[in-house]
Amino acid sequence: MSKRTSVAETVSKPKKKELEQLVVDFLTENKDKQFNYKQIAAALNIRGEEGRRVLVKALDRLRDYDVLLETSRGRYRLNNRGLILEGRFERRSNGKNFFVPDDDANIIYIPERNSKHAMNGDRVRVQLLAKRKRADTEGAVVEILERAQTRFVGVLEVQKYFAFLVMDSKFLANDIFIPTDELNGAGNGDKVLVEIVEWPEKANNPVGKVIDVLGKPGDNTTEMHAILAQYGLPYRYPGDVEKAAELIPEKIDEKEIALREDFRDVFTITIDPKDAKDFDDALSLRKISPTLWEVGVHIADVTHYVRQGDVIDKEAENRATSIYLVDRTIPMLPERLSNGLCSLRPKEDKLCFSVIFELNEYAEIKKSRIVRTVINSDSRLTYEEAQTVIETGKGDFSSEILVMNSLAQKLREKRFANGAINFERYEVKFNLDEKGKPLGVYFKESKEANHLIEEFMLLANRTVAEFIGKVPKGKHAKAFVYRIHDIPDSEKLDTLNAFILRFGHKIKTEGNKVEVAKSINSLLDKVQGRPEENLVETIAIRTMSKAVYSTKNVGHYGL
Repeated sequence: MSKRTSVAETVSKPKKKELEQLVVDFLTENKDKQFNYKQIAAALNIRGEEGRRVLVKALDRLRDYDVLLETSRGRYRLNNRGLILEGRFERRSNGKNFFVPDDDANIIYIPERNSKHAMNGDRVRVQLLAKRKRADTEGAVVEILERAQTRFVGVLEVQKYFAFLVMDSKFLANDIFIPTDELNGAGNGDKVLVEIVEWPEKANNPVGKVIDVLGKPGDNTTEMHAILAQYGLPYRYPGDVEKAAELIPEKIDEKEIALREDFRDVFTITIDPKDAKDFDDALSLRKISPTLWEVGVHIADVTHYVRQGDVIDKEAENRATSIYLVDRTIPMLPERLSNGLCSLRPKEDKLCFSVIFELNEYAEIKKSRIVRTVINSDSRLTYEEAQTVIETGKGDFSSEILVMNSLAQKLREKRFANGAINFERYEVKFNLDEKGKPLGVYFKESKEANHLIEEFMLLANRTVAEFIGKVPKGKHAKAFVYRIHDIPDSEKLDTLNAFILRFGHKIKTEGNKVEVAKSINSLLDKVQGRPEENLVETIAIRTMSKAVYSTKNVGHYGL
């Protein structure tokens, strides 16, 4: 059945049932695959706008009757699943409950009476119920496989014999009942963190206990801790971790210094946001000859202080990352390390892991090496201070900063010539009062000082990735985590092109990487200052593949 029907046949009203059967037949032949409506239209030889409109309606009907599954927006496959499914339970803020199956197909409505007290994010097993005419597919939770969340934040209401937690989040339909002997010192009106300990089958409300008293509602620190607690993020360090950090000696042993390359007499600076408290990277510059410069990218050597498997390492593994809020940073490492021993503060000896480059005046890399070092930063600059030096040519260390900026700009030009994409977005920042409460917002623009740091950090990262990933013939690369960015999906590029045509723009959707990237950069340049700038930039970014972490290095398209 290579040519199943003609345009005239598919668009005529009497043939709707026949069209639906053709769709089912095609998807049955390809039951392990999924297709969008364009692919189905091509397979069924349906052409023209009217024919495709009828096809879309047919697909919607087949989906509504559960004959097809819409696995993602606009992609369909045959419904060949059973009556018992596993997946994720979702409580929406509008009070409705849904089940998202593991196969990512159509979501299923779960009435509250059939929820079995499942909570938002729980992993559940669901039985599909008989479908009523013109009604959404419904299901019933038959088993809760794994609880996603048992702790909630809210305001405590204390009565004479009991208390309730009135929650900030609307994802739990009922307030949590708390016996008076489980208040943990909390009083009426306190914002608290509560853990659910049981939910009897016939009870309307779960039963919980107060885990922590966060403070009074409206207080800035209380509210910040509440945000962190609500999402299961840490807001203070365990006592044993803090104690372990305090026991680390501040003075660097001379034997350790002797094992490292000594950069303490080489010009070194840090450039960071004005509100930064931890300075974890620095740049150094040394002139080797009239046409050759040595640039060092220095990263604080945490591995000297944190040993694999110790209490600090285990806590850092649990946290995985530092958390950046509007008025504060919740560091992955205790403050003694993040803001002290491992912060590259000026006029202090610090241990680093470094990538050292030798570059000529054209920013061509002649040599590079990865080494452990000891440094002593000459100055801590903000991006604004460094930008003033770049723009005026005046200020402390102006000659060194101007040389580094010149090299960075040349590196940047080469990146874009090789197909990097220039997504320059304005960053929203907040003006805060002395208590950390936002007073207003402003847009922060990325300038040459930002590019200076960005280019050398990218160069260092790429060099390390190449050092690990490129090995002599006959040897295997070591396991390593890379940040990768795959090429854009051609279908998304076509969609972007169709969208920007409305504004009189066009991009190249076919060709090699450099040609497509230059076309996208040209688009981004053309929309600068135009009414559609923000919209086009946003859609263009969404067209790109997502950057992810992987042990398979497929490269980084955007950079």
